[in-house]
Amino acid sequence: MDRMLMVVFDDEKKAYEGRRALLQLDAEGSVVVYASAVVAKASDGTAAVKQEDGAPLGTLLGTSLGVMVGLLAGPVGAAAGAAAGAAATGAAIGGLGGAAVGSMVDLDQLRIGDDFIDDVRKSLSPGKAAVVAEVDEEWTTPVDVRMEKLGGTVYRRSFSEVRDIADDEDAAAIKADIAQFKAEHAQASADRKAKILDRINQLDSKLQARIQRAKERREAAKRAAQAKADRAKVKAGIAQARAR
Repeated sequence: MDRMLMVVFDDEKKAYEGRRALLQLDAEGSVVVYASAVVAKASDGTAAVKQEDGAPLGTLLGTSLGVMVGLLAGPVGAAAGAAAGAAATGAAIGGLGGAAVGSMVDLDQLRIGDDFIDDVRKSLSPGKAAVVAEVDEEWTTPVDVRMEKLGGTVYRRSFSEVRDIADDEDAAAIKADIAQFKAEHAQASADRKAKILDRINQLDSKLQARIQRAKERREAAKRAAQAKADRAKVKAGIAQARAR
């Protein structure tokens, strides 16, 4: 199951050990790690990405990781996280403003509940550090056991399709409003027609924007699925080579 994973440790050193352990579990086949980072929060509450990677799945998963880092750390973390996503594809992100905007846009695609975000924000208190990763795991025990031995507290949340359902419902509601306004326009007096037509145009623009976002989200999901399949093939090839 595809999940966002966060493991909180008392200090950076333990977090680095936790990330190495997570990658070892990936090598053993207990979990698939698509992208990961170590995030540390200083005593003044500021946070930074100390160690990151996003290369296996490129921009999409790099950005998912970056958005999560931004949610945990605030504007500074958002900038660092967005930069991590860009580094995966060699793209350049200039300035805090652009990074923050990109992070806010991608938040709509993260598909993780607010309660999870609140829990991990509270857990990553000043002085602590965390491993943040997007993973695919069939069983939670391997990760939990390994991280608990290192003193880590594990938080995880599966991605959902709730955002897609909400988009469909919103689009249907907008279409219904447009239909009603068109019916009113046909019967309206001359001085009201222009105002109603303006409202119809506004709703149509909103509808087209929502349809475009949904299309982009579906295309991103297809790219993610293909990237994951490609990684699985690479791992299978490595396993076969080792078995020979």
